[in-house]
Amino acid sequence: MVTNSFTLNAASLAAELDWLAAVLDARVKLHFAQHCPVAEVDEIQPPELEGDQSNFARFVHHYDLNAAERLVFSLALAPHLRPQLLDVLFVKNAVSSREFSEFGGRSAATGGLLPTGETALFLLAGSDLARRFSFSDLFDADHVFAEHGILSLDRVPAGEPHLGGVLTVNREIIELVTTGKVGRPLFGSDFPAKRITTELEWDELVLDPYTLDQVLEIRSWLEHGATLLGELELGRKLKPGYRSLFHGPPGTGKTLTASLLGQSFGRDVYRIDLSAVISKYIGETEKNLEKIFQKAQLRDWILFFDEADALFGKRTKISSAQDRFANQEVSYLLQRVEDYPGVVILASNLRSNLDDAFVRRFQSIIHFPMPTAEERLQLWRNAFSPKTELGADINLREVGERFELSGGAIMNVVRYATLRALAEGTRTVGGRTLLEGIRREFQKEGKTS
Repeated sequence: MVTNSFTLNAASLAAELDWLAAVLDARVKLHFAQHCPVAEVDEIQPPELEGDQSNFARFVHHYDLNAAERLVFSLALAPHLRPQLLDVLFVKNAVSSREFSEFGGRSAATGGLLPTGETALFLLAGSDLARRFSFSDLFDADHVFAEHGILSLDRVPAGEPHLGGVLTVNREIIELVTTGKVGRPLFGSDFPAKRITTELEWDELVLDPYTLDQVLEIRSWLEHGATLLGELELGRKLKPGYRSLFHGPPGTGKTLTASLLGQSFGRDVYRIDLSAVISKYIGETEKNLEKIFQKAQLRDWILFFDEADALFGKRTKISSAQDRFANQEVSYLLQRVEDYPGVVILASNLRSNLDDAFVRRFQSIIHFPMPTAEERLQLWRNAFSPKTELGADINLREVGERFELSGGAIMNVVRYATLRALAEGTRTVGGRTLLEGIRREFQKEGKTS
């Protein structure tokens, strides 16, 4: 089955690259007024994909790509799949002894050629200026390539033509149309987000009943959102996606809830690393976030912004250029979050720290309060390993009623107390050890037990 999938993908892409080679050969011959069997490259038709079950064919059908879009996409794929195909453009002008400017492209470190926006327009329009203008929208922000993060032009230095930017295909798209397997991105400067998971189940989540009811609304969206927007045609009236704010003290279940939402519907949840996203350089924060949003949009991830007030804080009065750019950052984030068609969850200890413009656009604002005594009892009962024994001097109901701790703090106590027991050569946690763990947690929070 896997081999058959690879074979289908390879056959479709080979045919597409053969078509690209034919168009490229014809364009070069027409450009130099050499004998060519066609008068225009449009006469060379792309391969027929009707009935083709390859990932590439599905991709083309899904985005309804026309011949020009397929040609540009294939051109961008060529360095990854058949780099020698572009060697025909390594031609020097006999008069200037330089490469032809109209061919675009530039040499990579490997000695190959990387096509640019200029290369694409040369292929499509040659020296016909009117045709060139007609294809310029291929690189607009509202084109399917940019909207869905399929391919883009690399940035060029200020003052240089933007079409000189190299055509860059999203790595996930390359994986999709070749192997059909899209690997998860690696955390790093190019992708400042980490996947979060949990081995717990919904019945182990302990929340205030009203909080849980609100969380279940997000589950309903994940299950029925596509039907609501599509079959019920509310997509014309509603913004895509779902945005929620989780606010409350640390350790009350915000991250765990986000993880469980993803687990329930087979969707990856990525927590944004704010330390890697936020930059003191103007425009870099937006650039870092855009990388995440583009990858997330392709795979329908749930995005989780922990301590979100660091990014989505209130806008300030403008008293300096720095304030102006900071406010522009917030405005960009507001728009980008609102346009994301998936689920975005912002988490903050205090709701009041976030900009009001964000709050107004959330579908739900969910408070995660400190657990009640009864909820703390349930947390204590669930927290210890079934292979651990509790000393006869421990009354969990009394512990739950006496000490106001969050679920996260309770797990810290359990970790400490269990490790102490193991270090003493036993699997029985005594009351004194448990109380010491509780005391340490209160000290961390600047409280007394």
